[in-house]
Amino acid sequence: MKRRIAVLGSTGSIGTQALDVISRHPDLFTAEVLVANSNSSLLISQAIKHDVNTVVIADDTKYDEVFKALDPYGIKVFTGRESIGKLISGSNIDVVLAAMVGFGGLESTLEAIQAGKTIALANKETLVAAGSLVIKMAREHNAAIIPVDSEHSAIFQCLQGERSPVEKIILTASGGPFFSKSIQEIESATIEQALNHPKWCMGPKVTIDSASMMNKGLEMIEAHWLFGVKPSDIEIIIHPQSVVHSMTQFRDGSVTAQLSTPDMRLPIQYALSYPFRVELNTERIDFAKLSKLDFYKPDFDKFPCLTLAYKAIERGGNIPCAMNAANEIAVESFLAGKISFPAIPKIISQVMNLIGHIENPGRDDIFATDTEARIISKQILSNYN
Repeated sequence: MKRRIAVLGSTGSIGTQALDVISRHPDLFTAEVLVANSNSSLLISQAIKHDVNTVVIADDTKYDEVFKALDPYGIKVFTGRESIGKLISGSNIDVVLAAMVGFGGLESTLEAIQAGKTIALANKETLVAAGSLVIKMAREHNAAIIPVDSEHSAIFQCLQGERSPVEKIILTASGGPFFSKSIQEIESATIEQALNHPKWCMGPKVTIDSASMMNKGLEMIEAHWLFGVKPSDIEIIIHPQSVVHSMTQFRDGSVTAQLSTPDMRLPIQYALSYPFRVELNTERIDFAKLSKLDFYKPDFDKFPCLTLAYKAIERGGNIPCAMNAANEIAVESFLAGKISFPAIPKIISQVMNLIGHIENPGRDDIFATDTEARIISKQILSNYN
């Protein structure tokens, strides 16, 4: 049977590549529901091209435009985030690709889990902000969570067929645009320089997270929840070629790695087709031409966001949620030209110190912490103006 897929964040980088994968395997997949925030023009063209059943445009000011464009095709149109949960919980959805950026993707993911759907998870913030809650709910509702991030997909693939526990997870990082830069050069970094990623084509928020290496801190926390490995047993290694996507080390000293050329369609497709592999027209690795693979330890002084992420998960409870919220506000402010690049970790650190600690946060606590951390972040930001 075809797998009927809801793509949350269809107009973003992951969403557009997921639709490319779906279109290449019409015998295996069908896009049933598309969800976008505000990119109405792309959502309209996607809905028509992929002949979907339903779309949601979260920005209600764009509803009339989308409805008028899609009504002649018989495509149903909804608006508002509250519509998403009801649609993805329906019996016509088998897999929910959670690719909405930021904390905003958490609510819909929780609703999909509650409905017992298979979640192809591309939203780091879901597990960073509410890892304990998400894993508990997934077990209660028998909802499978399959990682889409290239690093976590690599670990997931390395663990297939293994019966022994992991001794260590090795998360690889490209190093982003500032790997070879000095602290002084990073301190004066421009928006354009921070967005100039050497390997991956991603949205602006994720690209800035890569530049600060906060993305690797978020992925460390995500790996902790996905694979049940202690943060102290998750090592981050910079690998500029981005060919080894991550590794698992076992107690006999063996290390298993997943390699491929950089192409996000591979982990996306694997999540949608799991447990099967299907054909994909990616560039194959030519090991003779590759000649070498480089690995380096990250410089925690140059990338303080890494230290903040380890501190956040060490304190636990609602602190990672607060860290994530502060990072989202700080990155948004940097992209708007309101703060310098080095101000991002400074703001995050202040928020983490000011937020009240809740050891075992429930669902309401998570959302309240997110709100409070954003308020504190904006108060701190007012001193930068």
